[in-house]
Amino acid sequence: MVRMVVLASVCLGIVGLASEYAMAQDGDVANLAMMSARLKRCWQPPALPRGSPGMEITVLFTFKRDGSLLGRPRITSETRGITDEERLIYRTAVMEALQRCSPMPFTSSMGEAIAGHPMTIRFDDRRTHPKARERREHG
Repeated sequence: MVRMVVLASVCLGIVGLASEYAMAQDGDVANLAMMSARLKRCWQPPALPRGSPGMEITVLFTFKRDGSLLGRPRITSETRGITDEERLIYRTAVMEALQRCSPMPFTSSMGEAIAGHPMTIRFDDRRTHPKARERREHG
C-alpha cells in the first residue's frame, strides 16, 4: 500500500512537471532565464538626443505569487554624471517596463519559488558610437 502511494505521488509529480512544461511552452514563465527574457522584451529604451551616451540603471523589486509587483520598485544604482532630466527619463522607462510585464505569468511552481524574494535587474542602455575612423570606413 505504501509503495502504491509513493508511486502515485511520483507519477503525479511527473504529470505536474509535464503540465508546468506545457504551460511554459504557452508563454508562462517557468524559470529565472525566462523571467529575465520577458523583462528584456518589456524594456523600451528611451529616445535620447543624438550623441547621448545612455546609461545603466538597476532596480530592486519583488513579485507576489500571482506575478504582480509587491510594493514599489526601487532604483538602487545609476550611471554617474548624467543630467537630472536623463535620470528621470530612465527611471520612468524602467517603471514602465515593470508595469508592462506585470503581472508576470508565472507557472505555479515559479510563483511559489519567487514570491516575496527581492530581485534586482540591470538595464544597460549605454549607447556606443562608432569612432571617427569607423564612420569614415562605413560612410
